[in-house]
Amino acid sequence: MTQFTPFASLIGGMMIGLSAVLLMLWEGRVAGISGIASRLLPPYRDGIFLSRFGFVVGLVAAPLATMALTGEMVARTVSPNIPVMVAAGLLVGFGTVWGNGCTSGHGVCGLSRLSVRSFVATGVFMAFAFATVLVTRHVI
Repeated sequence: MTQFTPFASLIGGMMIGLSAVLLMLWEGRVAGISGIASRLLPPYRDGIFLSRFGFVVGLVAAPLATMALTGEMVARTVSPNIPVMVAAGLLVGFGTVWGNGCTSGHGVCGLSRLSVRSFVATGVFMAFAFATVLVTRHVI
Protein backbone atom coordinates (compact mmCIF):
# COMPACT_ATOMS: atom_id res chain seq x y z
CA MET A 1 0.00 0.00 0.00
CA THR A 2 1.20 3.50 -0.80
CA GLN A 3 1.88 5.79 2.15
CA PHE A 4 -0.08 9.06 2.39
CA THR A 5 2.40 11.98 2.43
CA PRO A 6 0.51 15.25 2.05
CA PHE A 7 3.32 17.57 3.20
CA ALA A 8 5.99 16.02 0.98
CA SER A 9 3.52 15.92 -1.92
CA LEU A 10 2.64 19.59 -1.45
CA ILE A 11 6.28 20.63 -1.38
CA GLY A 12 7.07 18.46 -4.42
CA GLY A 13 4.13 19.88 -6.35
CA MET A 14 5.17 23.43 -5.50
CA MET A 15 8.72 22.70 -6.71
CA ILE A 16 7.43 21.21 -9.97
CA GLY A 17 5.18 24.22 -10.52
CA LEU A 18 7.98 26.66 -9.71
CA SER A 19 10.39 24.93 -12.10
CA ALA A 20 7.76 24.99 -14.86
CA VAL A 21 7.11 28.71 -14.33
CA LEU A 22 10.82 29.54 -14.24
CA LEU A 23 11.54 27.60 -17.42
CA MET A 24 8.65 29.35 -19.19
CA LEU A 25 9.81 32.72 -17.85
CA TRP A 26 13.51 32.32 -18.68
CA GLU A 27 13.35 30.38 -21.93
CA GLY A 28 9.74 30.56 -23.10
CA ARG A 29 9.59 26.76 -23.14
CA VAL A 30 7.20 24.25 -21.60
CA ALA A 31 8.74 22.00 -18.95
CA GLY A 32 8.11 18.68 -20.66
CA ILE A 33 10.61 16.20 -19.27
CA SER A 34 10.50 13.90 -22.31
CA GLY A 35 11.26 16.80 -24.65
CA ILE A 36 14.01 18.18 -22.45
CA ALA A 37 15.66 14.77 -22.04
CA SER A 38 15.35 13.85 -25.72
CA ARG A 39 16.96 17.12 -26.78
CA LEU A 40 20.06 16.31 -24.74
CA LEU A 41 21.05 13.95 -27.54
CA PRO A 42 22.51 15.14 -30.86
CA PRO A 43 21.74 16.74 -33.22
CA TYR A 44 21.52 19.92 -31.18
CA ARG A 45 19.01 22.33 -32.70
CA ASP A 46 19.59 25.30 -30.44
CA GLY A 47 22.10 26.67 -27.98
CA ILE A 48 20.41 25.83 -24.69
CA PHE A 49 22.03 22.47 -23.97
CA LEU A 50 23.36 23.55 -20.56
CA SER A 51 19.95 24.55 -19.20
CA ARG A 52 18.46 21.22 -20.34
CA PHE A 53 21.37 19.36 -18.81
CA GLY A 54 20.96 21.34 -15.57
CA PHE A 55 17.25 20.55 -15.49
CA VAL A 56 17.89 16.81 -15.80
CA VAL A 57 20.73 16.97 -13.24
CA GLY A 58 18.26 18.65 -10.88
CA LEU A 59 15.83 15.76 -11.34
CA VAL A 60 18.55 13.29 -10.40
CA ALA A 61 20.00 15.43 -7.60
CA ALA A 62 16.69 16.13 -5.82
CA PRO A 63 16.42 12.71 -4.12
CA LEU A 64 20.09 12.92 -3.16
CA ALA A 65 19.54 16.36 -1.63
CA THR A 66 16.48 15.05 0.22
CA MET A 67 18.54 12.17 1.58
CA ALA A 68 21.29 14.57 2.66
CA LEU A 69 18.78 16.78 4.48
CA THR A 70 16.67 14.08 6.11
CA GLY A 71 19.17 11.26 6.49
CA GLU A 72 16.68 8.83 4.93
CA MET A 73 16.60 7.26 1.50
CA VAL A 74 13.73 8.36 -0.71
CA ALA A 75 11.21 5.52 -0.91
CA ARG A 76 11.02 3.99 -4.36
CA THR A 77 9.74 0.80 -5.85
CA VAL A 78 10.99 -0.63 -9.08
CA SER A 79 9.95 -3.96 -10.45
CA PRO A 80 12.69 -6.59 -10.59
CA ASN A 81 10.96 -8.02 -13.69
CA ILE A 82 13.26 -6.83 -16.50
CA PRO A 83 10.95 -7.74 -19.44
CA VAL A 84 8.10 -5.82 -17.81
CA MET A 85 10.36 -2.81 -17.22
CA VAL A 86 11.59 -2.86 -20.84
CA ALA A 87 8.02 -3.11 -22.14
CA ALA A 88 6.92 -0.29 -19.82
CA GLY A 89 9.78 1.94 -20.96
CA LEU A 90 8.99 1.32 -24.62
CA LEU A 91 5.29 2.01 -24.06
CA VAL A 92 6.01 5.25 -22.20
CA GLY A 93 8.48 6.32 -24.89
CA PHE A 94 6.00 5.52 -27.64
CA GLY A 95 3.23 7.33 -25.75
CA THR A 96 5.23 10.50 -25.25
CA VAL A 97 6.18 10.62 -28.94
CA TRP A 98 2.69 9.75 -30.15
CA GLY A 99 1.01 12.13 -27.68
CA ASN A 100 3.56 14.86 -28.43
CA GLY A 101 4.47 15.24 -24.78
CA CYS A 102 4.56 13.64 -21.37
CA THR A 103 2.79 13.96 -18.04
CA SER A 104 4.77 17.03 -17.04
CA GLY A 105 4.34 18.78 -20.38
CA HIS A 106 0.63 18.06 -20.73
CA GLY A 107 -0.43 17.50 -17.11
CA VAL A 108 1.37 20.42 -15.50
CA CYS A 109 2.06 22.97 -18.21
CA GLY A 110 -0.64 22.15 -20.75
CA LEU A 111 -3.51 22.06 -18.27
CA SER A 112 -2.42 25.35 -16.71
CA ARG A 113 -2.48 26.91 -20.20
CA LEU A 114 -5.98 25.41 -20.79
CA SER A 115 -4.75 23.45 -23.81
CA VAL A 116 -7.52 21.19 -25.18
CA ARG A 117 -4.90 18.77 -26.53
CA SER A 118 -3.38 18.54 -23.03
CA PHE A 119 -6.77 17.91 -21.43
CA VAL A 120 -7.32 14.99 -23.84
CA ALA A 121 -3.77 13.64 -23.41
CA THR A 122 -3.96 13.90 -19.61
CA GLY A 123 -7.31 12.12 -19.57
CA VAL A 124 -5.92 9.31 -21.71
CA PHE A 125 -2.75 8.73 -19.70
CA MET A 126 -4.60 8.99 -16.39
CA ALA A 127 -7.17 6.41 -17.57
CA PHE A 128 -4.37 4.05 -18.56
CA ALA A 129 -2.58 4.70 -15.26
CA PHE A 130 -5.73 3.81 -13.30
CA ALA A 131 -6.23 0.67 -15.38
CA THR A 132 -2.58 -0.33 -14.92
CA VAL A 133 -2.80 0.02 -11.15
CA LEU A 134 -6.07 -1.92 -11.08
CA VAL A 135 -4.62 -4.76 -13.14
CA THR A 136 -1.26 -4.95 -11.36
CA ARG A 137 -2.73 -4.82 -7.86
CA HIS A 138 -5.83 -6.94 -8.31
CA VAL A 139 -5.47 -9.15 -11.38
CA ILE A 140 -1.81 -10.12 -11.74
